[in-house]
Amino acid sequence: MVASHIAQFTKTIESLGRWLDKAAEHAAKRSFDVNVLASARLAPDQYPLARQVQAACDAAKTAAARLAGQEPPRHEDTETTIAELKARTEKVLAYLKGFSPADFEGAEARVVALPFIPGKAMTGDDYLRELATPNLYFHLTTAYAILRHNGVDLGKTDFIGSLNLRDA
Repeated sequence: MVASHIAQFTKTIESLGRWLDKAAEHAAKRSFDVNVLASARLAPDQYPLARQVQAACDAAKTAAARLAGQEPPRHEDTETTIAELKARTEKVLAYLKGFSPADFEGAEARVVALPFIPGKAMTGDDYLRELATPNLYFHLTTAYAILRHNGVDLGKTDFIGSLNLRDA
């Protein structure tokens, strides 16, 4: 079950990279600097797009690492351009694609420490269901909404991504 969730996380980060590509296309068509979108936000007290992308990438890589019993790679949050944010998604994708289903054997029962709540932990199953997945989708949805709010031509299929369709 965990390996399929990480596969889904990989798919969503791939989609995020495509949204950034669409943002660049949108800016080029309308003759404005795409990098202004990196600081766009939905509300004054909410993270801008750049931080939403960083947080989504961190959520995916951290979940995979913790569920595999590893330490996640550290990425400095220094990206300020759409190209740098796209490169961040590509680094995280390469990391996520390095896992195999065997890396997640026993992950549901593994104890996952929560460094941001000292002295507390969760089982891998609870961590994935109650924290990792909602956190990833929160930042993905917000990044999507920021881009959409700024006129980038994104739709539901951009959010969902490709489907593994078969003949019925």
